[in-house]
Amino acid sequence: MANILLVDDDPDLLKLLSMRLGAAGHRVTSVESAEAALTQLAVARPQLVVSDVQLPGRDGLALFDEIRSRHPALPVILLTAHGTIPDAVEATARGVFSYLTKPFDGKALLDKVNQALALAPPVPRGEDGDGAWRAAIVSRSSCMTELLSEAKMVAASDASVLIRGESGSGKELLAQAIHRASPRAAKPFVAVNCSAIPEALLESELFGHVKGSFTGAVANHRGLFVTADGGTLFLDEIGDMPPALQVKLLRVLQERSVRPVGASQAVPVDVRILSATHRDLDAAMAEGQFREDLYYRLNVVSLHLPTLAERRDDIPLLVNHFLATLGEKYGKRFNGFAPEAMKALTTASWPGNVRQLHNVVEQVCALTTTPLIPLTLVQRALRVPTVEVLTYAQARERFERDYLVGLLKLTDGNAADAARLADRNRTEFYRLLQRNGLTPGQFKAAAEDD
Repeated sequence: MANILLVDDDPDLLKLLSMRLGAAGHRVTSVESAEAALTQLAVARPQLVVSDVQLPGRDGLALFDEIRSRHPALPVILLTAHGTIPDAVEATARGVFSYLTKPFDGKALLDKVNQALALAPPVPRGEDGDGAWRAAIVSRSSCMTELLSEAKMVAASDASVLIRGESGSGKELLAQAIHRASPRAAKPFVAVNCSAIPEALLESELFGHVKGSFTGAVANHRGLFVTADGGTLFLDEIGDMPPALQVKLLRVLQERSVRPVGASQAVPVDVRILSATHRDLDAAMAEGQFREDLYYRLNVVSLHLPTLAERRDDIPLLVNHFLATLGEKYGKRFNGFAPEAMKALTTASWPGNVRQLHNVVEQVCALTTTPLIPLTLVQRALRVPTVEVLTYAQARERFERDYLVGLLKLTDGNAADAARLADRNRTEFYRLLQRNGLTPGQFKAAAEDD
């Protein structure tokens, strides 16, 4: 059973197509315009779109272009009563899955639908009941749903995947999810950060070494390629790999074998490569800092992780998820964030993405003394200066209290001296102290302690 979106301004045809596709076991949603179709796509992504070409306002080809820009893997079948060969050629050249002319044979349509569904991205988690592979990725945003659908599709193959995204956006989590959804899930997933290991050690870490091959090589070392044999090797921050090692990595990918440092023979390996970077590799290639041939080996499929600012609807979901796990870590019970605190979280800029959000939530969890986390702690964690606007009466009261405290500290609690400095008689001065909850004795004790 698949979810199909029908788009046609003819109510009778919509009803007929809905009945025909429904009888074939599919769930059908019908709309009468391109604008309504785009709204429906934002609510729930189908596995196939069947649309008329002649629509009020935006036509079917324009709708297809919009769908392709937002959901590249979603197949579209176009229907028209005015079909010509040039129209069909243009539509298929632009990537339309199929183009049928009205009146069309019902069986022909169902055949095209079944062919399209065989290539369609899998349904999002929550509809297929199988979300264990991506359980660590907390999201409900449409852009992440589309990304995860593409990740699930590519996971079934052995194609190399380059994951692009800013630091802290969750590139390793996505790589782990692809591994868990792949036929290699039972084998090792090995991750290495190419920018965190010194260049002199990175070759040995990746390819291994034999005993005595260099100073400090006191034993044979397998290397991460051999460790990941049969599974997946994740090369994080691949854009920071030194040029000399890029050449050796390319040879490994071509020959599917590694030669440990100091060894005379290569060791065959069967490893799927996933890589990630926050750098612009196209610019790096143009500057001669990254090999073009290695780039095309790694970038068979490219997936782009959105920033946290691009998926703000996920922030409350992520915050509550972090709150639950951190509550166990710190042995505290939280009721959540105050409304104004949650608003501050959802509107922050988040240059550090999900990693920064986790850090902020952990900081407020560690410091809060109340079950409901207040705005002030969130602002402190975000390093947002707090601006307190007082009423005139509040400002006057605060000044009066601070002024009296200063006088009593200056006179070591001698009320007579403090009254004289304030140019007030003692009766009036004591009245001021009483109104502010102050007693001279407090300051005498403090002076004696000093």
